Amino acid sequence: MTESTTPTPRSVLVTGSSRGIGAAITADFVAAGHKVAGLSTSGGAPEGALGIACDITDPAAVEAAFAQAEAAHGPIEVLVANAGITKDTLVLRMSEDDFDQVIRVNLSGAFRCAKRAAKSMIRARFGRIIFIGSVVGLYGSAGQVNYSASKAGLVGMARSLTRELGGRGVTANVVAPGFIETDMTAVLGDAISDKYRSQIPAGRFGVVAEVSAAVSYLASDQAGYVSGIVLPVDGGLGMGY
Repeated sequence: MTESTTPTPRSVLVTGSSRGIGAAITADFVAAGHKVAGLSTSGGAPEGALGIACDITDPAAVEAAFAQAEAAHGPIEVLVANAGITKDTLVLRMSEDDFDQVIRVNLSGAFRCAKRAAKSMIRARFGRIIFIGSVVGLYGSAGQVNYSASKAGLVGMARSLTRELGGRGVTANVVAPGFIETDMTAVLGDAISDKYRSQIPAGRFGVVAEVSAAVSYLASDQAGYVSGIVLPVDGGLGMGY
């Protein structure tokens, strides 16, 4: 790799870093030579990353986690807000708590982290905020009113942040995975998996490396003029909805 293409080492923070897509994203940033902190409820993170236990629904816990990451790596330059939960059921069976818990983690937690990260990004006049959304945030999904609403909210958040922070060198984007081979899809069973797979033009589920590659691009110096977008990684399922 030539000097002109060598990526600038950045201080990166990834939420939901202990498994699945979040773990892959964290590991790829570490492998690329960045200083990475991974937030999760357990404090788990791939080797080479600073694992920090954090409940992102708690403002004090988020502040403490960011302070710990910044003490180790400097001000956060790249935030990947990946942490999320599901509580799926049809709307008439969905409790108030089912709805509120998903919104608190997936949407309010992402807002809380983005707000905290933006402080240092504005001062540095550089920043990359990347939300991990979902194809269902725009496409919709029966039994996922809460999850779909939370992921759709990230699109509005990214686009509003783009308008607020774009003049300070800060970008905000959404990566929207479709069906990806993770622990969550592994429990679907063959019949359901085959049904979903038949609806995907690519004819297969994605792999976490494909999501991580999209995140790496949006975090790069080369993506400085890309902001407010939704980048689907879904094999054509959503067709850019």
